Amino acid sequence: MSEQIDTVIIGAGQFGLAVSYCLTQHKHPHVILEKDRIGEAWRSGKWDSFTLVSPNWTLQLPGFPYQGDEPDGYLTREGVLHYLEEYASLFNPPVRTGITVTSIHDDAGEFIIEADAATYRAANVVVATGAFPKPRIPAYASQIASHIHQIHTSQYRNPTSLPDGAILVVGSGQSGCQIAEELYKSGRTVYLCTSKVGRIPRRYRGKDAFWWVNALGMFDQTVNTLTSPSKRFDPNPQLTGKDGGRSLNLHRFASDGVTLLGHLQGADGTTLAIAGDLMENLAVSDKAEAQFKKAVDTYIDQNNLQAVQDQFTPDLLTRYDSEVITELDLDKVGIRTILWAGGYRCDFSWIKYPIFDAFGYPIHQRGITEHPGLYFIGLMWLHKSKSNLFWGVAEDAEYIAEHLVKRTS
Repeated sequence: MSEQIDTVIIGAGQFGLAVSYCLTQHKHPHVILEKDRIGEAWRSGKWDSFTLVSPNWTLQLPGFPYQGDEPDGYLTREGVLHYLEEYASLFNPPVRTGITVTSIHDDAGEFIIEADAATYRAANVVVATGAFPKPRIPAYASQIASHIHQIHTSQYRNPTSLPDGAILVVGSGQSGCQIAEELYKSGRTVYLCTSKVGRIPRRYRGKDAFWWVNALGMFDQTVNTLTSPSKRFDPNPQLTGKDGGRSLNLHRFASDGVTLLGHLQGADGTTLAIAGDLMENLAVSDKAEAQFKKAVDTYIDQNNLQAVQDQFTPDLLTRYDSEVITELDLDKVGIRTILWAGGYRCDFSWIKYPIFDAFGYPIHQRGITEHPGLYFIGLMWLHKSKSNLFWGVAEDAEYIAEHLVKRTS
C-alpha cells in the first residue's frame, strides 16, 4: 500500500526546511521525510566544540534572517541546532521523522519513494540530503594494523574521547586543521598529513574575511565560470570560528609542535608511505593568502575605501626547515589513533535515474534535473559559490520552489 503525496522533500536540514518554507508560502502540499531529527547532521556529525566558519550575519534562511545580538559571532553546534529549531517553529513544516528512504525510481511517470517502513508516490521529489553524505576513507585504511584506532571527523567528539598516545590527522582542510589545533592545544602529540588547501586570514584590513569575500563578488560566482567540473569539489580555505574566530596557519602549527607531513599515500601494517610534497602543500596555503590579500588591497584602492592598515607581523617560519618525512612507523612514534579528515564522498546510488556525471554528481541546472519533477538542493556550487552555505540557501530554495509550483500548477 502506498501513500500519494504531491511533493516529497528528503532531508530536514537547513536545505529541506528552506524549500518547505517556500512551498508553504505558495500553499503547495508537501512532506519532508527525515530518517532522524531536524538538523541531525549538526547534532551527531559534528564535534563538541564545533563552530560555524561563516559569521552569524550570513544566516539568511528564507523568512528567517539572523536576529541575534552577535552578527559578527560564529554559532556553535548547539547554536546551529537552536537556529534550525526556531526556524521550524516559525512555520511548522510537515516533517515525518524516523523514515529512511532507500530508493527512488519511476513508475508510469510517477516517483516511487521506497522507505524502510512505507512507500510513497509523488509528482515531485526534492533531494535535500546534502552534497556528500558518506565519509571519505581510503581503501588502504583496511591495511593498517588493527591495534591502531581509526576514526572519521564525523565520529570525533573531543580529545578525551580518543585513546592515549599520539594522533595522526589525515587532511588539512577546515575540519582537519580545526581538530588538529584542538588536539595539540589539549596537550596531545599531533602529526598532520597536509594537502593542497589554501588559507585566508580571519580578519584583514579591519573586516572579517567573509565580508571581503562577499564584497569581492566571490560568493556570487556562478558554477559556469569554473575552469573544470572538478573545481566544484575544491576544499574550503583553512579558517575557524572558534573562540571568536581566528586564522589557521600550518606554520604556526609547526612552531607549536605539530609534525607536518605530506599527503598520505598508503599503508602496510604500522608503516605509512608519505608523499614528499609537504613544501609544495605549504606553498599552496601561503600563495592563497597572499592572493586574497592582494585582491582585497586592489578592491580598496579601486573603490577609494577608508580601510585600516594591518599591523605588520613577520612571516611564520617562511622557510620550513624540518625534515620532510616520507615513511612513518606508527608504533615507533607512538601514534595510536588515525583521524581521517578527508571529507565526504557522493553516494546517490539509491536514486535510480540516469542523471549523474562521471563524478557521481547530479546533472542539473540550478538544481533542476532533466527528469521533470526531480530536484536537488544543498550541493556544492548548485548555482553559486555560496550555494552550500546558510548564506546561499534562500536563493536556491526560492528558485526551486517557484519552478516546482509552476510545473505542477
